[in-house]
Amino acid sequence: MRMTIESDPSYPAHWEADVVLRDGGTARIRPITTEDAGRLVSFYEQVSDESKYYRFFAPYPRLSDRDVHRFTHHDYVDRVGLAATVGEEFIGTVRYDRIGPDGRPASAPADEAEVAFLVQDAHQGRGVASALLEHIGAVARERGIRRFAAEVLPANTKMIKVFTDVGYQQKRSFEDGSVHLTLDLEPTAESLAVQRAREQRAEARSVQRLLAPGSVAVVGVSRSGAGVGAAALRNLRDSGFHGHLYAVNEAVTRDLLDGVRAYRTVGAIDAPVDLAVIAVPADRVPDAVAACGEHGVQGLVVLSAGYGDSGPAGLARQRELLRQVRSYGMRLIGPNAYGVINTAPEVELNASLTPAPMPVRGRTGLFTQSGAIGIALLSALLRRGEGLSSFVSAGNRADVSGNDILQYWYEDEATDVALLYLETLGNPRKFTRLARRTAAVKPVVVAKGGRHTPAGHVVPGTRLSEDTVSALLRQAGVIRVDTVTELVDVGLLLASQPLPAGPRIAILGNSESLGVLTYDACLTQDLRPLPPLDLTTAASPEDFRTALAAALASDDCDAVIVTAIPWVSEHALADDLADALREAVAEAPGKPVAVVHVELAELVQALSATRAPDAEAPDRPAAGSPWTPAVPAATATADPDRIPSYPAAERAVKAVAEAVRYGQWRRALADAGQVPEYEDIDEAGAATQLTGLLADVDGGAVLTLSDWDARELLARYGIRVLPTLPAPGPDAAVRAAGILGYPVALKTTAPHLRHRADLGGVRLDITNEAELRRSYEELTDALGKPAELQPVIQAMVPRGVDTVVRSVIDPAAGAVLSFGLAGVASELLGDTAHRLVPATDRDAAALIRSIRAAPLLFGWRGSDPVDTPALEEVLLRLSRLVDDHPEVIGVSLEPVVVAVEGTSVLSATVRVAHPPARGDLGPRTLPSY
Repeated sequence: MRMTIESDPSYPAHWEADVVLRDGGTARIRPITTEDAGRLVSFYEQVSDESKYYRFFAPYPRLSDRDVHRFTHHDYVDRVGLAATVGEEFIGTVRYDRIGPDGRPASAPADEAEVAFLVQDAHQGRGVASALLEHIGAVARERGIRRFAAEVLPANTKMIKVFTDVGYQQKRSFEDGSVHLTLDLEPTAESLAVQRAREQRAEARSVQRLLAPGSVAVVGVSRSGAGVGAAALRNLRDSGFHGHLYAVNEAVTRDLLDGVRAYRTVGAIDAPVDLAVIAVPADRVPDAVAACGEHGVQGLVVLSAGYGDSGPAGLARQRELLRQVRSYGMRLIGPNAYGVINTAPEVELNASLTPAPMPVRGRTGLFTQSGAIGIALLSALLRRGEGLSSFVSAGNRADVSGNDILQYWYEDEATDVALLYLETLGNPRKFTRLARRTAAVKPVVVAKGGRHTPAGHVVPGTRLSEDTVSALLRQAGVIRVDTVTELVDVGLLLASQPLPAGPRIAILGNSESLGVLTYDACLTQDLRPLPPLDLTTAASPEDFRTALAAALASDDCDAVIVTAIPWVSEHALADDLADALREAVAEAPGKPVAVVHVELAELVQALSATRAPDAEAPDRPAAGSPWTPAVPAATATADPDRIPSYPAAERAVKAVAEAVRYGQWRRALADAGQVPEYEDIDEAGAATQLTGLLADVDGGAVLTLSDWDARELLARYGIRVLPTLPAPGPDAAVRAAGILGYPVALKTTAPHLRHRADLGGVRLDITNEAELRRSYEELTDALGKPAELQPVIQAMVPRGVDTVVRSVIDPAAGAVLSFGLAGVASELLGDTAHRLVPATDRDAAALIRSIRAAPLLFGWRGSDPVDTPALEEVLLRLSRLVDDHPEVIGVSLEPVVVAVEGTSVLSATVRVAHPPARGDLGPRTLPSY
């Protein structure tokens, strides 16, 4: 059943959402409609008598016609019902009824509602009630309800726990044999933390089910052994997968295909199937998905192309595929995916198009959206001896994305470094939130390709430049690199070496020239290199060992780069040098080491050699598997003592520099700062003002506030904008100056001249009437008539540095706070810095110091330093305004004059609009593009 606004104009379609439940499965939450009577009755018949008793406080074997009518007819304001569904069936329901102080049904402005749940017994324990509570709470807040009241029997401990664990402020009492709970629906730090912890566990579990299945079916295996499906089956078989493996071909006539038990359909398999790999043409995928859903398959990897990558018709087909997959509670990797790999010894899954042998076992996780880039990255890592913990190539990533994989890697003990190649950031605000949390415990390295949206990727557009996106990612602790080569280079260093404690770099080697190149590269990356130590071309491996051990033991450096060129020798010394370097590292561990080599391929191999599998490693699937692998499946393991090597000094230094910056971010994270609380902020007054301003504004329209309204709104957050008075003529200008007091400024406010002092639209330090009249005449003679120029008079403020403070709501990244100096030069050079909202006091301090022109604020060339603490306060107050009120979608304070003491905001533009119904702070929901 798919209700639409066209069929029922009152139907709130924006309340529909797909959610991931506690066990990793999915469900759809949607409003209950009049067409759901049969589903409600069927649902109630499957609920146990005990659950019915807990819901109605008495035996209640069946619903009456009056009950069914009541529970399916809602006005979506005072009476609302939501259902959690899998397929077309209800698995849980929740409803609220608005009540007055006397507990009887009421309408607005009553702000309390009675809430009640019912979850099918077979689905209890999956987190259905918790998800429903999040969504019904968001609905209630949208409808002006501030509190929920609930009556629960003392024996119904599961439901009491649902309420008490949600994190809302609540009151609890025992009345007339039941527990009475009152929940304040205003989100709190605790409720948000609870919500995000549940989101993380659920999404991580959903990925874990895809990467560690107990059984896999490949749908679309040709009988000839050719084609994508047959290749995927061979790779699964030859990898030594430890679970059950099945082949599916609708025309199969024998029991085995390529040595694997074969079936005509997934439904014919007489055992559970956890993961299905689908490799049939796009027009046959819906039937395959339906068969998998009916059989209870938990997740799909769709290798088939012909979706969003093939134009508008394919994109429509992709959206329908996602809807169908989620209707069965499954998750999807793809379509147009390359596949997944998990090297864990108890799994050894290669459900991808990567032929045997599998990548070696390691501590690095890899996610790509592009299959071709995935192939290149896997090859590069294999050549350089790096192992993988897991690999996901998601293709068009209609469902599972980099965000889901980050949720999984965050708690995956087998993954120490996260590498991601992303063509788009589907939900950048969520991505930066997840990346920041993950980067606090393990490095996250991202190569973002494409300055446009590739075919098949339907995501919100962004107005931010690539430099801005990079700055925001770095604020979140993400190591942003430009190429896949850098992705591998940085990943190799982080996976094998400790983080440097600082930027001091020791350089040693047997080539003076290569040492100088390395030194210069360090300076380019803002590192602090020590003078290179030249061991001369006659240096032996023992000389290298001694020098490296001494550098590592010294307190003067934080990392070491070793440079090496070939020896003039009859003997290959690569193994000896590798052993010598390892010995030195073993003597003084704790600092990272990187090697720059020139034409020493043998040294690369020796430094990154992988270990052969243990003799006792399993070479067959778990007992009961219906097939036998053709080759032993034990996966080699990356050497934990390997040292990364690079064929160019610039590449090694770049990797070390990224590790240095990441280490600095990690250390700064220990004191991340605070979002200040200002006692003079009038949050409630601002909310009331915004409600009034938007009362007559259409849903999608944007309102630019008048100067008066903008000043009033900003003043509620302690940002005082200097008033201006209109001057449509010279006499009016004189009267305005008399009100404000001399000295004054005369300025044009015409859009093409605003903030353009370089065009002569501003006259300053006018001290008397005669000077004002003369300036007015000169202004209008030079630039146009007063009606065109829209002149204003403003009081003079203390001289200082003119700056610009802005905040915008980007459709992809969310609220962004920006800062730069005023003037054409800063705009031309793009000298603007950015931070995500809400900004902490540390963010504000770093923001004003991160622009290239920052020295002008701190006493450049003998000038007086200006009041940067006051400037930081303006930034923080604006951040609070935008964060507290999503209706505020854009603010520009220009200029903000920062004097030796204090700041003066001379002009402000504020744009407002109705906020989106849901956002990253709303209830958990899967994206639907």
